[in-house]
Amino acid sequence: MQTKTFKVPNISCHHCVNAIQNEVGELDGVQSVVAAVDTKMVTVEWDEPQTWDGIKALLTEINYPPEA
Repeated sequence: MQTKTFKVPNISCHHCVNAIQNEVGELDGVQSVVAAVDTKMVTVEWDEPQTWDGIKALLTEINYPPEA
């Protein structure tokens, strides 16, 4: 299992957190998604077949790109 914690500057409310957790959580292989409004941080745990590139692409598509 892989885990990554990263900042998403576009998080501004609980709707943002729910959107990220719901969308990323539906990806194959994603085990957990935890996002926080106050820190704008997201932690994702995943297994194959998912990849960081796939997660990052989805976040960018839904207007919550991770900070580089």
